[in-house]
Amino acid sequence: MALHNELGKKGEDIACDYLLKKGYSILTRNWRFRHRELDIVAVDGDDLVIVEVRTRKNMRWGDPRDSIKASKIKFLVHAAEGFVKYHKIDKDIRFDLIFCLLDDDKLSIEHVKNAFTAQSE
Repeated sequence: MALHNELGKKGEDIACDYLLKKGYSILTRNWRFRHRELDIVAVDGDDLVIVEVRTRKNMRWGDPRDSIKASKIKFLVHAAEGFVKYHKIDKDIRFDLIFCLLDDDKLSIEHVKNAFTAQSE
């Protein structure tokens, strides 16, 4: 596995642990819909939560928050629609972002709830 893939998996593991401690139920990880993938699909109360995780070792390649572009949001919305239809889920959908910065032995996590909404085209 490439180093960036290992880092991404580590970030997703950290994000799942974080969400579980916050009382979320994890439904699935790395769910694929065609060529799209949802990092984490969870339930928080009455909401289905689609969580995109971005992990960095340092800020050398930029702030992970800057990596969420409009095209990525559209990608996530389409994959979420596929998940809901496939599993016949009738819940409100929320899109959260989790940013993990693993700088040496220091870990920082930022959780942005309801980071964006799905827009009808």
